Amino acid sequence: MENNRTKAKISLKKTITKMTPAVLTAMIATALGFVSLYASPVPMIQDFGKMLTIGLIVSFILAVFLLIPILFTRDYFFGENQVVQPKQLQKKAPSRTDRMLEWITGKTIALRWGIIIVAAATAALGIWVDLDAEAETDMETFMPQDIQELDDIHKLREVLGTTDQISIVYEAEDIFSDQVNSRVDELTESLKTEFPEVVVNTNSITGILKQMNGGELPVGPAFKESTAAIPNNQLKLFLNESETKGVITVGIKHLEAKELEVFIEDLTAYVESTSADAIETTITGKAVLNVEMVRGLTTGRYEMTLLGMGLVFFSLLVIYRNFVKAIIPLFPITFIVGWSGLAMHFLDMSYTPLTATLGALIIGIGTEFTVLIMERYYEEREKGYESRQAVQMANRNIGKAVFISAVTTIGGFSALLISDFVILSNFGLMTLINISLALFSTLIVMPPVLITLDRFVKIKQTS
Repeated sequence: MENNRTKAKISLKKTITKMTPAVLTAMIATALGFVSLYASPVPMIQDFGKMLTIGLIVSFILAVFLLIPILFTRDYFFGENQVVQPKQLQKKAPSRTDRMLEWITGKTIALRWGIIIVAAATAALGIWVDLDAEAETDMETFMPQDIQELDDIHKLREVLGTTDQISIVYEAEDIFSDQVNSRVDELTESLKTEFPEVVVNTNSITGILKQMNGGELPVGPAFKESTAAIPNNQLKLFLNESETKGVITVGIKHLEAKELEVFIEDLTAYVESTSADAIETTITGKAVLNVEMVRGLTTGRYEMTLLGMGLVFFSLLVIYRNFVKAIIPLFPITFIVGWSGLAMHFLDMSYTPLTATLGALIIGIGTEFTVLIMERYYEEREKGYESRQAVQMANRNIGKAVFISAVTTIGGFSALLISDFVILSNFGLMTLINISLALFSTLIVMPPVLITLDRFVKIKQTS
């Protein structure tokens, strides 16, 4: 029993002094990578970043204060009491996985320059093609295409010609003046002529009164008197209760967000160019909100990625106080970003509001893997091992844990593949691809990077 307790104490001390600081460093860098999502103007993306950060911190706390004590308790009180024989003191024979990782590491070391050149070239190509990548902005393509609700929308659109609407809100000191009424009537009638390919119908208070008066627009006090004959539930659709603002409703054809954005810009310019000085107009409505939402979700993904990488670099620089050690983990991550863009290009996939956040996920997952490998590498170097031996030992000892972590993460995200929602299944597919690329970059590209830049890091040997 005493032998079990001694071994348990030794294992606990090594875990706390060696592994926990490395995992803490990886957690800090990863969390700061997720902070880049806070820069998004969309609250949904900001909340996604917050949940990722909170989940990461909670996982670390549970691992240190729950998992480690459980493992220590198991070994301390319930471990098998075996007497260590001289043969058992010898180095444990490597497993098949260990031998495979050693073989892979040996090949990557031998081919390190070719690996680095190919990795950099393909990543650069991926970033180049990704700069012109399209973003899918039609919300209807994100949902299951065979659901009854979507079919009903299509049928309704065929009957009415439109299910989408834009509102032009106008206000003036005297909303019932002949000048305002004439301008509103002119704008209501001219939009269909000005934008025949988009505008299906228009309506306003002037249109209703003209229908009630045989096509003639009332003038003077008769205009306001005529509004009293309009049912209140219909009148409030075009005038507010204080009668200071009015609305022109514009029914439009269903457009993707990119086309809708162009139309809104043209409509705004047209309204402003033809508005009287006494009238203030605002283009609004659900369609306008959709454009702003999609623009916030699908733009700025590279800005968020660069911000995340910058935060990771500065956090590692503060922790290590060494420029080279701070930048080493970023090389594999940069390659993953490029490869991810290349994968989307060859799969002919457009960015969606979810896949636009993949840059932060790449940084988070990739940073954790690369920091753990690098920490173990320099731990072995400080023991006096040469760079080749150190990287082989790092890959053999940490590579298995990284591989298992990647496989379990892939298993978790695989559930998204069976979703009927295209936006979720695409996000799941790209997440699986990126995790696989992170594993590949960590085990294949990281060793050549470590060996190549080893000369620029001063090693303080401890033995």
